[in-house]
Amino acid sequence: MTDKTLNDLFYDTLRDIYYAEKKILKGLTKMSKAAELPELKAAFDKHYDETEGQIDRLERVFDLIGKAARGKKCDAIEGILEEGDEIASDYKGTAALDAGLVAAAQAVEHYEIARYGTLKRWATMLGLDDAATLLDQTLTEESNTDESLTALAEQLANDKALEPAE
Repeated sequence: MTDKTLNDLFYDTLRDIYYAEKKILKGLTKMSKAAELPELKAAFDKHYDETEGQIDRLERVFDLIGKAARGKKCDAIEGILEEGDEIASDYKGTAALDAGLVAAAQAVEHYEIARYGTLKRWATMLGLDDAATLLDQTLTEESNTDESLTALAEQLANDKALEPAE
């Protein structure tokens, strides 16, 4: 086995989040269809568009390091998205559906925030300043999405979950 370095770890993690972002696109489509609150549907649709831009940024990072943009299966995102599917199924038609979907979406956001924060730091350490800038743009978007989801939960979805379905 060859000695692996931070460069290798950076590349593997980049492949991981690339795979995850492509899976998240599919998950956002499902969550938008499942959501009942128009504001939540709109938030999922907005994040879908942002995610497409994030994938483009990742492809630019791959170009910067001279590697092909290829994903590597991410078991973590598979599990998080599966939990979201279960909530959509188990809570369909209930007052708690949207609160559950927000929670599931925030689990995705928190995973992404952790990955992008790490990748940004490693890019800086590796002298990949242009990559760090691209990763920071996505990190900022992910953090903003998380804050927007929190606001939706606090202003609408959680209170709605307290009431019995009509």
